[in-house]
Amino acid sequence: MKKFLVTSALPYANGDIHIGHLVEYIQTDIFVRFLRLVGDDVLYVCASDAHGAPIEINAAKRQMTPQELVAEFHQRHRTDFSRYEIGFDEFYSTDSPDAHTQ
Repeated sequence: MKKFLVTSALPYANGDIHIGHLVEYIQTDIFVRFLRLVGDDVLYVCASDAHGAPIEINAAKRQMTPQELVAEFHQRHRTDFSRYEIGFDEFYSTDSPDAHTQ
């Protein structure tokens, strides 16, 4: 049995998931499922990217804090991925305490 750590590009937590994102996540999810099917040990992790100028700008436009914007879109990302049955083992936000202790 081989061990794998798999991730995908981190979506910015300032907008909804779109088809361009989904293509990558669906492909990666298929790869992870295949590895598990053949008996490999896989950890599939990802996170909403909570840092960067786009988040600061969009939060200011919406008159909210960057943390509020990140929390809103992180939850929306979770919902979107769940609807498409993308099965992360862990899905954090890059500013969550859990992301820094794993």
